[in-house]
Parts: sequence; C-alpha cells; structure tokens
Amino acid sequence: MEAKRTIFFVSESTTIAAETLGHSLLVHFEHIKFDPVTVPFVDTVEKANETAAQINADARDKEFPPIIFSTLLEKEVRTVIMKSEGIVFDIYDAFMDRIEDALHMRSTSGISRAHGLLDDSMYNIRIDAVNYALRNDDGISTKDYDKADVILIGVSRTGKTPTCLYLGLQFGIYAANYPLTEEDLYIEYKKVPGVLQPYRDKLFGLTINPERLQKIRSERMPDSRYSSFVQCQRELAMAEYLFVSKNIPFLNITSMSVEEIAATIMHKSRLPRRAL
Repeated sequence: MEAKRTIFFVSESTTIAAETLGHSLLVHFEHIKFDPVTVPFVDTVEKANETAAQINADARDKEFPPIIFSTLLEKEVRTVIMKSEGIVFDIYDAFMDRIEDALHMRSTSGISRAHGLLDDSMYNIRIDAVNYALRNDDGISTKDYDKADVILIGVSRTGKTPTCLYLGLQFGIYAANYPLTEEDLYIEYKKVPGVLQPYRDKLFGLTINPERLQKIRSERMPDSRYSSFVQCQRELAMAEYLFVSKNIPFLNITSMSVEEIAATIMHKSRLPRRAL
C-alpha cells in the first residue's frame, strides 16, 4: 500500500518559495503520495492560530503528522506554527541566524521587506515574459521568435507550455514553444521545420518516456490513435532522432518537476536570469 503524507505550504505571502523548496525535496521520495495544502497570507497571529488548528486536526486524523514547509518572517507568527503538531521546516528559521552572523547585522523583519529586492521593474519583466510565452505558445505565432531567449520544441504533451510560463514568471525569460507535428516529423523527416531554421541556436528539445506520454494523452483523448502507445513511441523516436542528428540540446522530463526542467534549461542554455 502506498504511503500518504499531508504537506502544508505556509507563507506570509504567496507560498511560491515554500512550494519550490518543498517540491524540490519531496520529488526524491517517489514511493510516497503527498497531499499538498497551500496556506498563503498567514500574516497575523490570528491567522497563524487558525492554520495551526488545521494542522493539528490533520495530525489527529492521520496516521502520521503532516509536514510543513514555511516561509514566515514575523517571529510571533512563526512561533505559533512551530508549536503545532506538525513537523515544521521553516526556511527563515533554518538560515536567518547564520546569515545574520555572516553579515554581522540583524535582519529587518516585516512582510513588506520579504520581497524588498524586487522593484517594479522586476515585476514588469516577469509579466512581459509571461505574456510573451502566452502569445508564442504552441506555435500559435512565430513572428516574434527573434525576441525569444529559448524556443522549446517537442511532440504534443511534453510539458512545453508550463515550462515556458515558469521560465517567464520565475526568471523573466522569453520562452516560446513549437509543437513537432506529424507533418514536421514524417513529411519533413530528419529536417528542422522551416519556420525554426533561422533560430537553430535558440532551440531546446523536450522528450519523455512513451509510457508516460501515453498516460498523459489518454487523460485528454482516451482510446484514440493520438494516445496509442505505438503512436507515442513513434513520434518520440523521430523527435529524438531530430534532436541528436541536428545537435539540438534536449532533456527527458519524465521524472522531473517543472522547477527542475526550467533550472536545467537555464543551466544548459546559459540563459541570463532577468528577474531576481
């Protein structure tokens, strides 16, 4: 029987940092089923008490206590969660003392300070990058490919869209994506699609194991040629041949989270991070 654990992501703001840390750690425990609960905007003691009550109720109802990943700045709020019946991993509590020692300075607390390094220009960069990803999603438009930092290519349902959006939101990267269709793979076999030819140096391929692709496609279009194992296997084999034969860097994303995929693309493509 598969083990199950409740995971709380608690933050005084959006929980993105807590979720990013938590997912990056939990992905290494693939035999456990995690039930995530996100609790954003816990910015008062009253809200912390409500969250602690929710955590304690879960601890009493389940065989194992829940695990909590938190990014809580205010000491009073953090103390309430730390005293709950869950197992708490607090990012600030774990690192702040050592950072203060290293900088020889006490931290400036307060929610408004949590993202103090991010100004309006950083916000605008992220929004512009996300809008770019939406405008250039799934080959809808290719006229702005000259502005792309990276163009993700791969067969249908290999995670191109969520990766592009994450690259834009997290790093401010202009990421477009282009689906390798049957026409691209069969009629223009062994060729980079013509529309992509001027942007060869921006291409990055995504692939996946055929068993996983079949499962994903079957959820969308069950019992169809599109979702058959033979079709998935054939498309992936031809796409991977294209990547290898044309020296296009690529990544098998079967067991990777979107955070890991994006970080790997950033590293392998040496993309400049525009948003901090």
